[in-house]
Amino acid sequence: MSLRPETLRGVTITGTGMYVPDQIVTNHDLAKIVETTDEWIVERTGIRARRKAAPEQASSDLALIACQRALEMAKVDPKDVDQIILATTTPDRILPSCGCTLQRKLGATKAAAYDVFAACTGFVYGMGMARGLIGGGMADTVLVVGVETLSRIVDYTDRNTCVLFGDGAGAAVFQACEPGTGIHAVDMHSDGELGEVLEVPAGISRNPANEHTVAAREHFIRMQGKKLFPFAVRSMEDATRKCVERAGWSTDDVQVFIPHQANLRIIEGVRERLGLPEDRVYVNIDRYGNTSSASIPIALDELVRSGKIKPGDHVAFAAFGGGATWGASTMTWTAPVPSYAPVEAAAATGGAA
Repeated sequence: MSLRPETLRGVTITGTGMYVPDQIVTNHDLAKIVETTDEWIVERTGIRARRKAAPEQASSDLALIACQRALEMAKVDPKDVDQIILATTTPDRILPSCGCTLQRKLGATKAAAYDVFAACTGFVYGMGMARGLIGGGMADTVLVVGVETLSRIVDYTDRNTCVLFGDGAGAAVFQACEPGTGIHAVDMHSDGELGEVLEVPAGISRNPANEHTVAAREHFIRMQGKKLFPFAVRSMEDATRKCVERAGWSTDDVQVFIPHQANLRIIEGVRERLGLPEDRVYVNIDRYGNTSSASIPIALDELVRSGKIKPGDHVAFAAFGGGATWGASTMTWTAPVPSYAPVEAAAATGGAA
């Protein structure tokens, strides 16, 4: 599915926010519980550390802080939010939705709230939905948040997957802007034939929880990494090229590229195929690991708050995820550079901006 440049109104991002839990889990920490080393993990993934939610923290708790920060930057009252699109693979529970739980905690009393299950591509899907809603006049303010507590579904006996994933949340406020500015294109795809490449085998209606599924550890992430790698590189490149073309750019015009932070080798593969220099590609996987739907908005918020994205910059986003899903988007950054300090220091102490 592709949302083309023509909409009734332009759509842009007016505020960003992120939150990561206090606990830092290093590669050395994992080496104490599974057969691995810091060198092995860094060489294969580029990851050095990741964050882990406290036992009392659920996904909605992480999302709440990220959303509060994004709304504060955008100078938007929660009561003025029309829709909340929450992308996650790890909701608090099946019912009620994590989006509705967040809506209550945030006090966004008029917002329609719901979850999007598109795995790591969830935030890009949310961007496309927000653009369609605002561009078509169905909403004025849409809050999109990607949040994960993947530590709850990671098998800490499987060294191939437990080293990859981290917890965190990132959010963005989408509002109308002048036509022809802001978001230029969004490209979204899925292929259910690749579903088993990245999955949680048990749970809900197909394979409900029972003694066997628990004993077989089927409620944890399973991944076929060798099949995933070439798909990830190819799909992210293809979707990015489509969005760059629809924006009327060449890849040389992309000044900031924000890829899903899944694996440094994947990011490098996409960068090389797009012909982008290293200094135009943002990477923070070394500090947070793969935070799935949260990875792109976390990276975006770090860039915005550090002043590394400026009005007029050409920005591209790309992601892939289980399902399989993949997508990309392009936009010309329109929001003013905020006078906000980076929030990582506040997150490290548990404080909320």
